[in-house]
Amino acid sequence: MYKIQTLNNISAKGLERLPRDRYETGSEIQHPDAILLRSYKMHNMELPDSVIAVGRAGAGVNNIPVEAMSARGVPVFNTPGANANAVKELVLAGLFLAARNICQAWDYARNLDGDDATLSKEVEAGKKHYRGYELPGRTLGVIGLGAIGVKVANAARGLGMHVVGFDPGITVSSAWALEAGVRQAHSVDELVSRCDVITMHVPYNDHTANLINADRLRLLRSGGAVLNFSRAGIVDDQAVVDALEEGHLTAYINDFPTNLTKNHPRCVTLPHLGASTTEAEDNCAIMVAEQLRDYLESGHIRNSVNFPEVVMARGDKGDRMTVVNANVPNMLGQISTTLADAGLNIDDMYNKSRGELAYTVVDVEGSIPREVAEVIRRIKGVLKVRVLD
Repeated sequence: MYKIQTLNNISAKGLERLPRDRYETGSEIQHPDAILLRSYKMHNMELPDSVIAVGRAGAGVNNIPVEAMSARGVPVFNTPGANANAVKELVLAGLFLAARNICQAWDYARNLDGDDATLSKEVEAGKKHYRGYELPGRTLGVIGLGAIGVKVANAARGLGMHVVGFDPGITVSSAWALEAGVRQAHSVDELVSRCDVITMHVPYNDHTANLINADRLRLLRSGGAVLNFSRAGIVDDQAVVDALEEGHLTAYINDFPTNLTKNHPRCVTLPHLGASTTEAEDNCAIMVAEQLRDYLESGHIRNSVNFPEVVMARGDKGDRMTVVNANVPNMLGQISTTLADAGLNIDDMYNKSRGELAYTVVDVEGSIPREVAEVIRRIKGVLKVRVLD
């Protein structure tokens, strides 16, 4: 019986993917095998030694101490793309909010006083202050062309916009999914200088902190807008407010309110609604539950932010062993030698590394005794060993 501790409410559709005859789930689970969460901040959490996997029902993992998990040999799974449509739809809404001054106009209308005839006169007199622009022919810059960025770029093309994209690490699958009309920029600076509106779809880290700053905002076409439905900290809020005050920027639509932006008349700040749809929450929960189950039962790694992707068809001759170790020379040799010394023949083996970590899956003929696994566990550099019978 596997035990899964939930640190947030997880969609029932996701939990249904963990059969009750093999899995116990709940927020008060003691000595869990895995952790399942959404936005719970784990950085100050004392993690039980029993934990061998962490699953995040969402894409961002800033709330998880990934480096600490790697040091313990614990993979951290996320769900890239599961909430992509939800975020894409909110970005499109953001485009319209910026272009048509919808929130400012609504605020004006809802604060009018007088009878209907008076309201009608005031509406006609005041609407000129909220004149906007149409999207066809405008240029949208998309920084980050993962699952969300590709959907945003293609949808903007469908609205008649020109689209420029930048992503130095774009995958082959993402490139294939992009519409032919999306143009390439070779740097963030180049992209910003060619655009009327920019939107970011990248993780927050040391490389993306204040990615959109005062210098880059000056490159944006006058009267431009910035959308941030990615992460707080990717946009320098003070620089945005300064650009709004100067009139160079007309709108900042974002999902991360701060005291600096939440009451500014040219900012529309939403309470982190990007993935807040029933469908996205279900999709994320289903995806992460299936990934955790696949790891716990078969040792497979899919969509981990700190481990390599490893999937190997299961043999039918005996046990499977998985080994997490430091990415240093002669690890495979030591593992193979230990198994051979125990009289165990290797049926299949797959090893792959990612940064300082390596992960090995070994299928053998017969059963792996506990003492053999313990010998491998004591090899210098080995972080975690599991035997799946």
